[in-house]
Amino acid sequence: MTIEGIKYFLHKRHGWFFFLMSRGLTNFMSDERFLKAAFRCSLDRELDLDDPKTFNEKLQWLKLYDRKPVYTRMVDKYAVRQIIADSIGEAYCVPLVGGPWNAPEEIDFDALPRQFVLKCTHDSGGLVICRDKDALDRDAVRAKLAKCLKRNYFWSKREWPYKDVPPRIIAEQYMQDGETKNLNVYKIFNFGGVPVLIQTIQNDKCREESIDYFDTDWQLLDLRQNFPNSAVPLPRPVTLPEMLRLARRLSEGFPFLRTDFYEINGRVFFSEFTFYSDSGFEAFHPDEWDEKLGALIRLPVKP
Repeated sequence: MTIEGIKYFLHKRHGWFFFLMSRGLTNFMSDERFLKAAFRCSLDRELDLDDPKTFNEKLQWLKLYDRKPVYTRMVDKYAVRQIIADSIGEAYCVPLVGGPWNAPEEIDFDALPRQFVLKCTHDSGGLVICRDKDALDRDAVRAKLAKCLKRNYFWSKREWPYKDVPPRIIAEQYMQDGETKNLNVYKIFNFGGVPVLIQTIQNDKCREESIDYFDTDWQLLDLRQNFPNSAVPLPRPVTLPEMLRLARRLSEGFPFLRTDFYEINGRVFFSEFTFYSDSGFEAFHPDEWDEKLGALIRLPVKP
């Protein structure tokens, strides 16, 4: 980690804990102990696992007690493609142009198109966007992917489904809509198969990233979490009814599941499943949303 990275962690409230976590020095902690400490450091209050009420509390409960083998396939960026193909159709998957590969050295860059996206299948952040292959620093890409392949994403926030995902690399088609450099993302919060909230992201994973929240009638909500609201909220997507229909189908039977989509030139594409939005460690502003959304999660019987 760079000096700037260390300063960033230590500048934050309770930053020492997250610094230790980033170095793997909290891996000895049990899942419950870790989640209680991380929750306290993130939200400045105690985690109640005996009688959870808020959205963020219930996500921690689900991490501990709702563990089904299919969840691992659902967060695997390669295996999930078959799940989507079987449930709603392969046409909703972003086209695959290469892989899977077990190591960066296996990638045949010459066989890839001029533009593509490389993704690690087992984590969040193992991503390389190539807009011009001739300008791509292949050695730097290999080094980044090799580092990502060594990381087990489970340890960072104890999101159980990621623990046993095999680390691989895939190449997907570079998708663009002709209007924005970075695709807008539509993330639908579903509770027991019922879509309730739509999180829209502009400039995803960029310095200018902004997030807005809408209800399913596309009414802008007074809600913010870890990113600022946008200066100009996105207009209602043409494919909103289709997104909501797909979200219902994909999330049926899950206490909470976020289904993420792109709209590209009038077509819907699946992005990913998320079981724990922001890992359940981000405050809501205003705070009442935490309990309001928490009330919608019906927890299964504790095993």
